[in-house]
Amino acid sequence: MQPDLTMRNGESIPAHLIPVLDFESLRTFLVGEMRGGGRLAALFGLPPSPGTGGAVRLLAVVARDGAGILRPVVSEACDRYPALTPDLPQAHLFERELSEQFGVTPVGHPRLKPVRYHAPGTLNPAAPAAPRPLPADTDFFRVEGDEVHEVAVGPIHAGVIEPGHFRFQCHGETVFHLEIALGFQHRGIEASLEGGLLGPLAAGGQGFGRIPHFMATAAGDTTIGHTLAWCRIMESLSGTTVPERAGLFRLIALELERLANHTGDLGALAGDVAYLPTMSFCGRLRGDFLNMTALLCGNRFGRGLVVPGGVAFDADPARLAELRGRFESTFRDVEGAADLLFETPSVRARFEHTGEITRETATALGLVGPAARACGIARDVRVDHPFGAYRRLAARAASWPSGDVYARAFVRRQEIRESARLIRAALDLLSGLPGGDIRHGDAASWPRPLAPESLAVSLVEGWRGEICHVALTDEDGRVMRYKMVDPSFHNWEGLAMALRGRAISDFPLCNKSFNLSYCGHDL
Repeated sequence: MQPDLTMRNGESIPAHLIPVLDFESLRTFLVGEMRGGGRLAALFGLPPSPGTGGAVRLLAVVARDGAGILRPVVSEACDRYPALTPDLPQAHLFERELSEQFGVTPVGHPRLKPVRYHAPGTLNPAAPAAPRPLPADTDFFRVEGDEVHEVAVGPIHAGVIEPGHFRFQCHGETVFHLEIALGFQHRGIEASLEGGLLGPLAAGGQGFGRIPHFMATAAGDTTIGHTLAWCRIMESLSGTTVPERAGLFRLIALELERLANHTGDLGALAGDVAYLPTMSFCGRLRGDFLNMTALLCGNRFGRGLVVPGGVAFDADPARLAELRGRFESTFRDVEGAADLLFETPSVRARFEHTGEITRETATALGLVGPAARACGIARDVRVDHPFGAYRRLAARAASWPSGDVYARAFVRRQEIRESARLIRAALDLLSGLPGGDIRHGDAASWPRPLAPESLAVSLVEGWRGEICHVALTDEDGRVMRYKMVDPSFHNWEGLAMALRGRAISDFPLCNKSFNLSYCGHDL
């Protein structure tokens, strides 16, 4: 059976329309989709349905980027089932998470370890009780040999950085294998988004509680990206349209977030190769972009700006003119700092051929964002699954084929230019719009009731790559399952592959060229 249900980014559908497959049909469907150019946007467990004997259900969301569609499917998994990962490497981390959360065993999984260190079966009432493992207290892969040595880094690092553990198997300077252990930042955000906190939303005047805070801090440098993904879920399930003016402000905020982080990354990459001019310039310029977001809403990271139904803050012509002036001045300086970086032969020599990943490896792992585009894969939600003002302004994806540190840096430089084009276009449109609503309904009209027994999927191209939020509601309109996939969840394994066969001294540079999130992975 080939399910034919498709949906679009930001759309919601009745849950009973989701195709239900037996497990082998699910495997056949997913493998066929991957071979046909699709990829796993999400794969996660659902609590057992009443009367099913406690069988855990799997929900997969396949993204077909060329067609701009999403294909959801559901299947049941017994306590033990043949792992998908050997046929579908993109599923490897999803299946590890599924085993941890629901107590099921994907038999044949090559490396079945905890991801976020729940007590096994936490989300499955039918699973036997078990003690919660400690983060990174687990067996690590070892390469045996008299001349092989092991290097352990973290979880406590020098400087202000989140915790993560890296275990290298080396022969001399050469890295045979890198194993990455995260989970130290697990805060239970997904579980906090389910049940009474979200619904029935109109009852009792409870509001959203701490949910906006959870979204703003899911990955703190991606406040706009995650908050926007959640808001679009709420809007889809409540049948809410966003005013055009609000959509333009959302685009500006998301692109300013991208500019701030890409600029900071170029500076950090320069610092890793001791090229101080660009490092110094970009450290300041990143702050200038953050201050532009503060100009719009009073917070440098954009907290409180994006809200369900639109945005919470407007800007008059004088403020928009100030924003444009600041932006043009800062962008000119960024161009100059980037020119210095990419025109310096010693920098290029250090970036080129360092931490290479092939297009085939990137495709197999399901990499997203600049990490994928640096391998020649022009994968960008703004282009493939556009929403809001992106439909009107037609973003362009930047890619480069070499798959090395240079490519990951150069793609950022190209995306800085594209973000500048989009912000200028959005400011032009705002200047021509008469003053109008910036939110559908007033603040008191939110929260709103959500459609019962429905599925909604929201994709947003954050600065690291695709952010995916999925929500399912029960018969009362309560959110019974909420799934968040940060781009780092897809991309950490890419960093491990970039170090394979490389010198261990390349790790800081390769790590910064990905610049992945610990807390965004752990949630």
